[in-house]
Amino acid sequence: MKKILIVDDNADVRRLIRIALGKTFTLYEAEDGASGLQKARDVYPDLMVLDIMMPGKMDGLQVLDAIRADPGLKAMRIVLVTAKGQTSDVEAGMQRGADAYFVKPFSPLQLTAFIQETIEKGALHA
Repeated sequence: MKKILIVDDNADVRRLIRIALGKTFTLYEAEDGASGLQKARDVYPDLMVLDIMMPGKMDGLQVLDAIRADPGLKAMRIVLVTAKGQTSDVEAGMQRGADAYFVKPFSPLQLTAFIQETIEKGALHA
């Protein structure tokens, strides 16, 4: 089964994504950037759903930068799901290597459809 890591400090958002994805994937969770990065290194998920604004040592963009700079992780697909919805925020996330950007509140159905399509294609970030 394909693995997905959900990294968000909001337990309700993690639960919503977990419910939306159902039992189609093996799901892992982390509640801050540093633990999310460590979990990514531990389980190497096929895709990470990543919030930007999180407390602690690393926000989501720092996690994204660390993953894209790591030769062992850089091919991981990353979907940003965040309240930061300004055009400049979206552009910054995509320029840093995100594969998709969803603004909260987001449609769980659209997120799930994107994840399923992305994983079925099996295409990796270059």
